Amino acid sequence: MCYGFHAMMALFNNRPNTMTDQRKQIIEALLKTYPVPYLGKDVISSKVLRAIHIENSSVKLELEFGFPIDNIKQQICHDISSLIKAETGLDLIDISISWKVLSHQVQAGLKSVPNVKNIIAIASGKGGVGKSTVCANLALALQAEGAKVGILDADIYGPSQPQILGSYETPEHREKRLKPIIRYNLQSMSIGNLVDIESAMIWRGPMVSTALQQLLNDTDWDNLDYLFIDLPPGTGDIQLTLSQKVPVSAAVVITTPQDLSLIDVRRALGMFAKVKVPVLGIIENMSTHICSHCSHQEAIFGEGGGQKMAEQFNTQLLGQLPLDIQIRKDADAGKPTVVADPNGVITKQYIEIARKLSAQLSLQARNYSNRFPNIVVEEKAKT
Repeated sequence: MCYGFHAMMALFNNRPNTMTDQRKQIIEALLKTYPVPYLGKDVISSKVLRAIHIENSSVKLELEFGFPIDNIKQQICHDISSLIKAETGLDLIDISISWKVLSHQVQAGLKSVPNVKNIIAIASGKGGVGKSTVCANLALALQAEGAKVGILDADIYGPSQPQILGSYETPEHREKRLKPIIRYNLQSMSIGNLVDIESAMIWRGPMVSTALQQLLNDTDWDNLDYLFIDLPPGTGDIQLTLSQKVPVSAAVVITTPQDLSLIDVRRALGMFAKVKVPVLGIIENMSTHICSHCSHQEAIFGEGGGQKMAEQFNTQLLGQLPLDIQIRKDADAGKPTVVADPNGVITKQYIEIARKLSAQLSLQARNYSNRFPNIVVEEKAKT
């Protein structure tokens, strides 16, 4: 799109009081040609534009995003400035960019957890797909983008997060409230922080469900933008409690390309559809094996399974992660890859996925349930 330099400047140099609307229309038309990273929409249709201020030959834009963008703000500013300058010849372009994570809609009848804006369930149809490792790295990746993030380890029988985060310490407690464990500035809570590591959790379903609710509601989360719930594999008691009692904004499903894993993923996706929890997308883990000696990559678990599953269930493939020995070593050492190698190739893949899922969540409907008080109807006693 090119409006012509002379025509543009004629409008911008004309009388400000009479030509402001036309100039704004030109800027808006240009912004409609710029796709916002990770949203799949332009600046206007994605509603990130807050204001346009025009004075003489200078332009000031105010943009506010609904997901954390600390590490891509400068690039967005540069891209939009270059676009406007190329089409209008203007040099005086000031772009103010901010972001604010809002609470998004949850299941009907449920209110948000205090100090937690959004709960994202991280699920898998079967075990052994690397779900907990992916969960920890995604949480740390979003935190690297500027968000306040926490993890609730909901696998009561086999908690993994204390090992992955290197956080086996017992949480502080006061008046029956638990302080979240802080590791790498990430807030977390797990049954693994409350029981002996060697203890077997021989609990029936109702006890497990109660434990999940207590871990969630009795922890003093500190103003989280996102709380990731690391679910156990399958579609059992924990998942049922999650759908009925826990206000979930969205879910992400982890799989491998293997057919055996994909069979179980269908069940997980079907479960979220039944309980009306939107799925942000699928992450295909262990997509390729990277040889530690020659860096050769091979799809030992098959190819294309995650993409086919995403298309079948009308969702998106958020990303593909490799089977790399360093990811395993980092998790075993209690220092996930995103913090162990912040500038590495794999960390960049986690960050890309984290940006995609947070951007997609920002497009969902807002949650206004906490703005309205509970209405209690009482029968007046007869006198």
